[in-house]
Amino acid sequence: MVNDISSALNAYQAALSRIGTKMPAQEPAPAQETSAFSQMVKSSIEEAQNLGEKAEQTTLAAIQDKASVQDVVLAVSNAEVALDTVVAFRDTAIKAYQSIFNMQI
Repeated sequence: MVNDISSALNAYQAALSRIGTKMPAQEPAPAQETSAFSQMVKSSIEEAQNLGEKAEQTTLAAIQDKASVQDVVLAVSNAEVALDTVVAFRDTAIKAYQSIFNMQI
């Protein structure tokens, strides 16, 4: 998805230069920053997945009387917060992409 946004920004800048409006020159982001960002997104998704799996395991343990209801509620709540964060990030990224895509040139 990062490549799609970069492509959209490059296309927008090229279109602006065709009509005579120049954007300030920007150097392309180094590959390390891009990979660091994608690594952060990947680790966030993996963490949300791990918390979901932990919530399932805690629920199964509670069914077997090996965990308390409080542990289940805490695990499910943590998984829900992590999932809500990932969904909010996804929605914001999609909204930003759509805003760039729908800009009039």
